[in-house]
Amino acid sequence: MIRWFFIGSLCFVGHTLAGQEPKRPEIDIQNFIETMFQVPDQDINYEDLYESLYQLYLDPIDLNRATKTELSRLYQLDLRQINELMNYLNRHGPMLSLYELQVIDGFDKRTINNIRPFVVVRSPGDYHMQGRLVQRVAKNENTYLLLRARRTVENKKGYQRVDPGRYMGSPYQIYGRFLSRHSKDYSLGLTFEKDPGEKIYWNHQQHSYGFDYYSYHLFLENKGKFKRISLGDYQAQFGQGLILGAGFNPGKGAETITTVKRGNSGIRPYSSVLETGFMRGAAFTYAISRQIDISPFISRMRQDANTVSVTDTDEPEEYISSILSTGLHRTRTEWNKRKQITETTYGINLTYNAPGRNFQGGLTYLASHYSIPIQRTPTLYNQFEFNGKHNYNLGIFANYNWHNMLLFGEAALSRSGGQAYIAGLMSSLTPELSLSLVYRDYAKDYHTFYGNGFGEGARTINEKGIYWGLKYTPSRRWLITAYYDWFLFPWLKYRAEAPTSGYEFLTKISYSPSRSTKLYLQYRQQSKERTVSQENMNVKKIVSGVKRSVAGNLDFQVHPNIGLKSRVQFSTFDQDGQQSTGVSIMQDLTIQIAKLKVSTRFAVFDTEDYENRQYVYEKDLLYAFSIPAYTGQGTRTYILLQYSPVRKITLWAKYGRYLYDNQTTSIGSSNEQIIGNTQSEIKFQIRYKL
Repeated sequence: MIRWFFIGSLCFVGHTLAGQEPKRPEIDIQNFIETMFQVPDQDINYEDLYESLYQLYLDPIDLNRATKTELSRLYQLDLRQINELMNYLNRHGPMLSLYELQVIDGFDKRTINNIRPFVVVRSPGDYHMQGRLVQRVAKNENTYLLLRARRTVENKKGYQRVDPGRYMGSPYQIYGRFLSRHSKDYSLGLTFEKDPGEKIYWNHQQHSYGFDYYSYHLFLENKGKFKRISLGDYQAQFGQGLILGAGFNPGKGAETITTVKRGNSGIRPYSSVLETGFMRGAAFTYAISRQIDISPFISRMRQDANTVSVTDTDEPEEYISSILSTGLHRTRTEWNKRKQITETTYGINLTYNAPGRNFQGGLTYLASHYSIPIQRTPTLYNQFEFNGKHNYNLGIFANYNWHNMLLFGEAALSRSGGQAYIAGLMSSLTPELSLSLVYRDYAKDYHTFYGNGFGEGARTINEKGIYWGLKYTPSRRWLITAYYDWFLFPWLKYRAEAPTSGYEFLTKISYSPSRSTKLYLQYRQQSKERTVSQENMNVKKIVSGVKRSVAGNLDFQVHPNIGLKSRVQFSTFDQDGQQSTGVSIMQDLTIQIAKLKVSTRFAVFDTEDYENRQYVYEKDLLYAFSIPAYTGQGTRTYILLQYSPVRKITLWAKYGRYLYDNQTTSIGSSNEQIIGNTQSEIKFQIRYKL
């Protein structure tokens, strides 16, 4: 009775009725990304990362049934907070409301607000709906159909050519998705897409059925001893990602503690528009006992590749020089590279969870077979890359939670004999101070096609390094984070014709004087070595390129319906005695007027070279992700409208425009060239909830 009275008091203070659960808020993607992710320094497609984040949002964690591993996947809670939550549940039983988090030691308002989009408190029996799957889909409020179209307003050269190099299709990107999902029960989805320049084409012999790309899945959970069953497209993540590392893996960023460890999320459905990095087939997780799970999987899919035919031998040979991941089939040349190789993948994972959930360990085996051998064009730096038709990986991982310290690690081996290791710890030293430490060693001949280990490089190969992270919270208003990462590339790599090393460190100071005002200042410095040629001499040397970046940000909620965001970014790049600079200044405005939400930006940028390009997060349509690189001199403006005329329908429209001062005649190159100094884009989207 006392507990019920206390929870009712918390609910009253929270301006809601006793017994009512607060509505789960929409996730603020932009704010979450700026807090968690590394500032990118290369053109990477973050669609899969963004999709994984929304998967986490669509499948919130029930705090009453969550394990320590599941809570760590939030990347928002430190070890002390997780242990305090577990202790509270053990002492008092299941929570009655999210408002109970306020009485748990270590859960301040900032932490609770950060995790609210990803967690729920459910009563027993709230997971499954009654009836057959078709009936559950029809009743589920999380069933929707989404359609999107976008195009560049200006004509690109690829659409104007009359030779075989022209784009075969229209300049529109067309995207659609049907998804029905009920937490801990099922997920059913179909995604289709046509990129700009691609044509809608039907030809069974060429494996083309209308749209260029389809993704589909049926995913079931908690069916007796079958914890998960996946048919169609799926991804998997086990251990620290040395073998299977798909999913939401932020890596290095302003959150310096919780993001260094990969979550053991297992098998999960796939519905992104990226045309590589996933499996297509069947997989399941079965509980052999209360402590041991087994997860076998198999996949077979065709992939794009550069095919080379050798005819000057007694028997003609064919091999693949590289597997392509762009997913673009706009020209006849790109179309001819489509689905040239068949990849067959299979494997198994065994995971052991000790009673009390303080220890977790597992074994993973993965084998990949290609229909045509891969034989890369030989260069100095790629001579240890994978060649052949067959590869396998075998690995072991373990996590151990001791009080407020978590130890984790994984070791893996590939068919070549190359090995990969990673080991680390996270610790809450005091309620105010947390520490993380990670060591990794990835051999130059370690080969993995689905791995995504923590590190500096984009792939889990040819890297050694050690990372230190700190997080200090002196008060509820102040937050200070920092990390230092030293890395070594033992063998040659692209743009480095000798073994090289480097370092990176970042520090961020955040201050929240009130609920309506948030400020932060961030400094980042990175040093990498690369090969440069000396002028007027046929001599090459290794030099360090040092990039320094400063970002200042102010968020101010003028009114509950009016928000302002001001941001300044400045960078310098020093190499071989030469220095260049770049700067960008942005002002964002968000207004909510009844059912209409308006988001706008005006930005000015001036960069002396490509090394100082300014990556900036932009608000975009739901399930769309935008981190453009501002380069050159000019302005960037956009307006994003979101309107819900009725409860089941939501509409989006976005118009964005670049105006370049330093490119007066044309923008871009080759088929992407635009005549003039303006590049603009329009997007439309509709979501209908069934």
